Amino acid sequence: MKAAAATPALAPPPPRTRRPRRMLKRLLIPLLVLAPVAPAGWGVYRLFRTVGQSGPHVPVAQVRFGEVTFTVTASGQLRGGNPESLQAPMTGMGEMQIKFLRTPGETVKAGDIVFAFDTGEQAYKLKEAEADLAEADQQVLKAQAEAEAQQEENSYLLLKAKSDVRLAELDVRRNPLVSSIAARQNDLALEAARGRLAQIEHDLANRSASNQAGVDIQLAARSKSGTQAAAARRNIEQMTVRAHRDGYVSLLQNTSTTNQFARGMTLPQYRVGDRVSPGVTIAEIPDLKNWELNPSIGELDRGQMAVGQPVEVRVIALPFRRFHGHVTNIGGTTGPAWNRRFECRMSLDDPAPELRPGMSAEVVITTEILKNVLSIPSQALFESDGRFFVYVPSGTGFAPRDVKLVRRSESQAVISGVARGQTVALANPDEGTKKQSGGSSAMKAIPK
Repeated sequence: MKAAAATPALAPPPPRTRRPRRMLKRLLIPLLVLAPVAPAGWGVYRLFRTVGQSGPHVPVAQVRFGEVTFTVTASGQLRGGNPESLQAPMTGMGEMQIKFLRTPGETVKAGDIVFAFDTGEQAYKLKEAEADLAEADQQVLKAQAEAEAQQEENSYLLLKAKSDVRLAELDVRRNPLVSSIAARQNDLALEAARGRLAQIEHDLANRSASNQAGVDIQLAARSKSGTQAAAARRNIEQMTVRAHRDGYVSLLQNTSTTNQFARGMTLPQYRVGDRVSPGVTIAEIPDLKNWELNPSIGELDRGQMAVGQPVEVRVIALPFRRFHGHVTNIGGTTGPAWNRRFECRMSLDDPAPELRPGMSAEVVITTEILKNVLSIPSQALFESDGRFFVYVPSGTGFAPRDVKLVRRSESQAVISGVARGQTVALANPDEGTKKQSGGSSAMKAIPK
């Protein structure tokens, strides 16, 4: 019997190497040791690098030759020019209460109602005047009727007196045929009739004048009532104020003492319900064909401003348009001592239909143009003890050079005393040296 073949034994697995793990440990240990001191090392490197520099960097510029334009910038809001003032009517009465009022900025046409007052008191006066007028008409008719009746009565009395005189004269003609006593009685009767006729004729003139005077009195009363009624109608009509041209409504501030105390000493615009005195201006209707700006400008620029100077206007709502104008008026200076400003009125020379009241705008006012002059940035000009100077390159650094100041603004200065193209420092080189030499205690500890 054959022996079974021996099964070959399996080879043992190769041993796992530990070399990568050892290498990782060797790298991590130095990194952990150097991590805390790395920032300090970088700081020391930067310190020595800074100390090793030859000097601070100073920005420079060159003296320019040519035209220099000086400008003043400001901002404001557009408004219509040449405004039409609308006042409370002179009604001969006390304060009036606003019943209707347009909102600020609302556009109106010529003939549109801008504001109106309560007409209750005037309506009551009108009714009273009309009632008095109707009564006066009746009194006039009555006086005229009485005068006509009196005239008829006077005519009758006059006719009767004349008849009596005529009869008495006929009786006197019979005197030769009657006794002396009867004749005497006829003469006396004739004299009495003539006396009554004369008295009636005299009284008739007085009665006619008296009757006419009564009629005139009633006519005067009627005229007075008619005048009062007409005045009430006129006041009612005037208490509705209308615009005389197209434009927009600009309400003014209510400066009455009563309203100031009632609203905490503020100056609000007029509103419905306010009581105003006759003749007070309540609103304005600016002309939309003439646009103006009233920017507020700092007091330091007032000496550069003059009427007629050109203005470039950039409306914020129309960024791609540029408008032009000119200065029309320069007002007085107002405001606290630390922020004194003055009002400057400007007019647009080329308005456009897209403009609207209240739009914000930025303006650039050209105050002066100098040609063929030397100019430098304003930060390159320095002043000390009343002298002006610039820093020009000299050797390895900069040296001051005196110059004469001709004109200066916030951005540039016109000078003389240097050459065209001359390089000047935009900062004080001495300040940079001081900062470098006195920076930190570590820098001071380094020997020089």
